[in-house]
Amino acid sequence: MTTQWAKPSEGSWTEHYPELGTGPISFRDSISPEFYELEREAVFKRAWLNLCRVEEIPSVGSYLTKEVEAANATLVLVRGDDDRVRAFHNVCRHRGAKLVEGTGKVPELVCAQSGWRYSLDGRLRHVPNIERYVDFDVADYGLLEVHCDVWAGFVFINFDAQPRQTLREFLGPMITGLDDYPFGTLTERYDWVAHNNSNWKIFADAFQEYYHVPSLHTQQVPAEVRNPSAGFTCGHFQLDGPHRLVSTAGTRRWLLAPEYMYPIERATESGLVGPWRTPDIGDLPAGLNPGGIEPWGISNFQIFPNLEILIYGGWYLLYRYWPTSHNTHRFEAYTYFHPARTVRERIEHEVAAVVLKEFALQDAGMLGGTQAALEYDVIDDFPVNDQEILVRHLHKVAVDWVEEYQNS
Repeated sequence: MTTQWAKPSEGSWTEHYPELGTGPISFRDSISPEFYELEREAVFKRAWLNLCRVEEIPSVGSYLTKEVEAANATLVLVRGDDDRVRAFHNVCRHRGAKLVEGTGKVPELVCAQSGWRYSLDGRLRHVPNIERYVDFDVADYGLLEVHCDVWAGFVFINFDAQPRQTLREFLGPMITGLDDYPFGTLTERYDWVAHNNSNWKIFADAFQEYYHVPSLHTQQVPAEVRNPSAGFTCGHFQLDGPHRLVSTAGTRRWLLAPEYMYPIERATESGLVGPWRTPDIGDLPAGLNPGGIEPWGISNFQIFPNLEILIYGGWYLLYRYWPTSHNTHRFEAYTYFHPARTVRERIEHEVAAVVLKEFALQDAGMLGGTQAALEYDVIDDFPVNDQEILVRHLHKVAVDWVEEYQNS
């Protein structure tokens, strides 16, 4: 798909992406075990996948481990003596034991089972009783490396032996328009993980449109927006290759409605849209609000296949969806703020993180039932409206990648 920059007129979006079609769509890609097995090969073993941020591996010898079930892999990311972040299969070359667990800092990677020792760049450095091996060369038994690159502090890996694109080429201009956003200054983090009984794309759909907001999130949405005749529309949608963007307008006036807020939000002046006051983090890149929405509220950048960055200006959210089967996945959520300068700011951050978690779990609570209903497989044509263009796009891209893989 080609990059589309023009803002459609009359609030219509789907007609400007004719390759997506306008008819009902199928969710068979989300209920089929056979499709999931193909998706693992076609998508999760060939696309660039974000595993962490550089702040999680801050200094030489810092490491972090990650299970990527969709690729049948266990990885360790480590910062080497040259300050470069590398990714390796977390498997000792001796008899396959895991080298490390969790996170930490080490001068070298050591297998607790066999005593084999590896340098931070993956080279095998020491083998106990090496003289007892026949025709053995340590140069042949370094750790198995996985392609690894960094964009804007986000660490990505790619399992493909020869990735078809560099990371920057894969991300494209819509995503790299965030190059100058100060992610590196927003380092106070709150995180949680949910294991959900739904296909990963079904959960991602919940954050690709706001059509459902007035119906599902009644506690967090003002009465004037819950009015069925008012609806809730987004101001800008954009597609760039496999990636998607939705931006919404937003004002603080919602926060003045007492029926909208929990008492703790009024008391702390923080909640669903974050702290009411955030530090000045400097000029924001034009790529953050490419649709020129005024007043701008939120931009949600969805990086295929399984990463979302939701930016609110002075802080941001990060979501990752990790498939564990055709109808289950692990949902990781992270909230990033400027480091708190006072106790009050710390409380504001914690309240925002908790309220946002509840908001996301309202969506999550619906999806196990949605998955179960879809798996009855009695309906295969679901209409989606103009505000659900990103739902249409994600499922089409997943199918396109699988078909391209099958035909290659």
